[in-house]
Amino acid sequence: MIIVNSISKSYGNIVSLNDISFNIRKGEIFGLLGPNGAGKSTIVNILNTILKPDSGEIFIDGVNLKLNPDSCKMIMGIVPQEIALYENLSAYENLLFWGGLYNVPRSVLKKIAIEILGLIGLSSRKDDSIKTFSGGMKRRINIACSLLHKPRILVMDEPTIGVDPQNRNHIFKIIENLNSEGITIIYTTHYMDEAERLCDRIAIIDNGIIKAQGTLQELRNISRSREIVTIKLKFLSDQIVNYISNKMSFPVIDRVLNIIKVECEDVGSEISDILKHLHSAGAEIKSIDTQDADLESIFLKLTGKKLRD
Repeated sequence: MIIVNSISKSYGNIVSLNDISFNIRKGEIFGLLGPNGAGKSTIVNILNTILKPDSGEIFIDGVNLKLNPDSCKMIMGIVPQEIALYENLSAYENLLFWGGLYNVPRSVLKKIAIEILGLIGLSSRKDDSIKTFSGGMKRRINIACSLLHKPRILVMDEPTIGVDPQNRNHIFKIIENLNSEGITIIYTTHYMDEAERLCDRIAIIDNGIIKAQGTLQELRNISRSREIVTIKLKFLSDQIVNYISNKMSFPVIDRVLNIIKVECEDVGSEISDILKHLHSAGAEIKSIDTQDADLESIFLKLTGKKLRD
């Protein structure tokens, strides 16, 4: 559906994208996960033809973006990171305005606008001016504006920034509904939980370079991330910390929450030794939890830093 082949982009001596390549399959949600400044928005702006890459090429549903930008724009809907709405117009009027830019016939556009307001759960606020909306509601209208020409591909750049939990959940449901209808989605985010919940495949990007891409399980394999045992203790004394630091391999210790995290190749065979060491250190265990490696640990393995460092 989308082929991005060896795209690079620099601003003077600053490299924003360095030989980026990825393919997106029809009907999937493809995530671009990385910190602010990693190059995610640059990719979106190139797809939106706001920026031109220094090198490389992009094909959108078989169409060369460089040679046929207008055709590609009709295939795609773009949800920018910045909210692009007219505050003094109503929600409905905003949709009519933005839909008109795609030359959707007025009679058709009116019907589509009503349908999309229902899709995003804001039919009752149809005639209210945007300036009366919360930030999360504006984000939902921002998404609605990208759907008026019935795109086959939706590019979403950090669509939940500054959104309260209720509206964030609304946005998740909108995305899942759109995807269930067959829309292919590119989703940029720096939130781990969003990528884990929504994305079929994820590309981890840092400093303009894609470090790895694949399903969550494929990323676990690529990064060689292992299972994580999280142990909550009644207290963590200096004696316990010193003892387990010498006996366990690279434990992650949280003195504030009294938590120890340990990576295991095989929890079943290693847990008895972990518990034995804790008992010898005089630790009192409150709870034990095990889980597969999450994106936070995968990102740390692949980049050597936390996502928000």
